[in-house]
Amino acid sequence: MSVDEQRCRAREIMVQRDLRDRGIRDARVLQAMRSVPRHCFVPDPLKPLAYADRPLPIGEDQTISQPYIVAVMTEALQLRGDERVLELGTGSGYQTAVLAELGKEIWTIERSEMLSTGAQQALGRLGYENVHFRIGDGTEGWPSESPFDRILATGSLPEIPTSLLEQLRRGEGLFVGPVGTREDQEIVRVR
Repeated sequence: MSVDEQRCRAREIMVQRDLRDRGIRDARVLQAMRSVPRHCFVPDPLKPLAYADRPLPIGEDQTISQPYIVAVMTEALQLRGDERVLELGTGSGYQTAVLAELGKEIWTIERSEMLSTGAQQALGRLGYENVHFRIGDGTEGWPSESPFDRILATGSLPEIPTSLLEQLRRGEGLFVGPVGTREDQEIVRVR
C-alpha cells in the first residue's frame, strides 16, 4: 500500500471512529473532514500522527486542533454552503480548509505571520480560492468585510468581545468558540 493510500485509509478510519462513532451527524461536515488531507497541515515529522484524534504542535506555541473538536465546532456552525464565515486563528489552515469546503467565502485572521504564510501556502497548493487572509488580532474581527453569517474562534477567549458580535448578520448570525479560562473552557454557540 502506498503512503497516499495509507493516509486515505487513516483519514477514513478517523472519520468513522473519531467523528461518526462519537456523535457527529452532519453529512456535509463528515464529507469535508473526509476530503481535507490533514497531513498537509502538520509539520513533516508529525505526518505519521496526522489522523490521530489529538492536537499536534505546529510552532509558535500553537497546535492544530484534534479532528473531533474541529468537527464539533464546524457542526455547531450549521453551515448550508452560502455563508460568509470569519475564522479567528488560522493556525496551520486545517480548520480553514474544512470551512472552505462548507461555506461560500472564508475570512481568516492569524496573529502569527509565520503560521499565516504557511497556511496560505498549504491552502493554495490544495486549490482553495475562497479564503481571504489577514495577519492581526482576531478579537477585533474584520469590520470592513462584515457582516458575517458565522464567526468561529479556534482558540479560547475569556469572553466574547462585543465588537465580534456586532459583526454578525442580525437575526441569523452565529458565533461558535471556546470561552473561559485557560483551565476551564466551554464551547459556546451564540445567535
